[in-house]
Amino acid sequence: MPDIFITENFLLETAQSRELYHGFAAGLPVIDYHCHLNPAEIALDRRWDNIAQVWLAGDHYKWRQMRTAGIGERFCTGNASDREKFDKYAELMPQALRNPLYHWSHMELKAYFGISDRLLSPETADSIWDDTCKTVRTPEFSARGLMMKSKVEVVCTTDDPADSLEHHRAIAAEQKLETGDLKRGEAKTPFTTQVRPTWRPDKCWAMGNGAMFNAWTDGLAEAAGCEIRNLQGFLGALCKRHDYFHAAGCRLSDRGVCFIPDAECTGGKAAAIFAKVRAGKPVTEAEAFQFQAFMLHELAVMDAERGWTMQVHYGILRNNNSRLFAAAGADIGCDSIGDWAAGAGLARHFDRLDRIGKLPKTIIYNANPRDNEMVATMCGDFQDGAAAGKMQFGSAWWFLDQADGMTRQIEALSQLGLLSRFVGMLTDSRSFLSYVRHDYFRRLLCNILGGDMARGRIPDDMKLAGKMVGDICYRNARSHFGFFAE
Repeated sequence: MPDIFITENFLLETAQSRELYHGFAAGLPVIDYHCHLNPAEIALDRRWDNIAQVWLAGDHYKWRQMRTAGIGERFCTGNASDREKFDKYAELMPQALRNPLYHWSHMELKAYFGISDRLLSPETADSIWDDTCKTVRTPEFSARGLMMKSKVEVVCTTDDPADSLEHHRAIAAEQKLETGDLKRGEAKTPFTTQVRPTWRPDKCWAMGNGAMFNAWTDGLAEAAGCEIRNLQGFLGALCKRHDYFHAAGCRLSDRGVCFIPDAECTGGKAAAIFAKVRAGKPVTEAEAFQFQAFMLHELAVMDAERGWTMQVHYGILRNNNSRLFAAAGADIGCDSIGDWAAGAGLARHFDRLDRIGKLPKTIIYNANPRDNEMVATMCGDFQDGAAAGKMQFGSAWWFLDQADGMTRQIEALSQLGLLSRFVGMLTDSRSFLSYVRHDYFRRLLCNILGGDMARGRIPDDMKLAGKMVGDICYRNARSHFGFFAE
């Protein structure tokens, strides 16, 4: 049966776009340097009983639009059966035209289930459910199988400094044994995807809830095998864990913040604030921001000294619906774009690090499209010539990782920086089916460049533009993070 929607030339509007995509982008390996996959599911090679378990569970993008369509919470985060939840999502689909879910969902159905002759709807729900169940039962449909099918070379999960990283270490040890087996001539197909941790230290400055901060700090002390009596001990424990992460293959850090505080904080002031919260006393908002600014600086210095890349995700206003938060918790689709001023804090943070030669490679992701040009120009302020693309305007993130958001990010970066040095797309996802987002990005990129070629805005030189496409989609990330240089 012919493809009725997601064809081989989906999103490719010109002859040049099609040649760029099929000749230089399609089929390239994936380096997914930021995601939220559960490493335990990779280590255990998780399998599922049906499409709903792999497709709908934990997907707040889908839950938001299901609620908007009048579908009750029971079918989102509630106790409805898998089949009931799938049927409700099928009910949503015809209503989701022009929402990115409509593209992603049909791309996933084609890429992982081979379904491209039908659109998902209440009328096709039965046949699609039955066909996907057959696919889910096949031996290759598993966490690792899906990653290998998607040609994922590297995946970087998101991990707390106190995490044991036991699953990352188990996977690495298994792969080392498999490589030895292959050298001895055993016929087998090993799992070759690198699964690396990412250092996410957000709880280091989360003093708004003193009890939670203190409990986390006690857990950090236990993980580091030391006592934390003061700020010096706190920083020492973090340094030990930073070393531990590095030994486990970590080469990127990340911070999820509302904004970077435009604040100064001396070591003495930070020590006093730390002692205050450890004594069970509340801190003021100003003190919390000062301590956050101090910790962001100290942790960035650690990253620079280790040669890591620092990621900054900012601009999300979280957990806005208190009723749903109380009922179902965080990450259920009740966050929105925030509108805080961000430029001054970013500039102060980067400048302090640059002055002492400790500004690491950095990727900045903004959630508010208002900030596109600010971020693109901020990156230019702190390029130092030591590394190509040292400061990166990160790929369109969260609410912006759709056709318009990606296009606007590419346009801002093109006009105000060097698109050619961009390290490209990532999934930022908890789903093993989200690798189609890399393909979506590649198609959009090729369509933009191919359109420019057709209109005479850039040379109609396939070799010139094709190299740029391959660099952005794969080669820049491969070289930038050093995953294969060890």
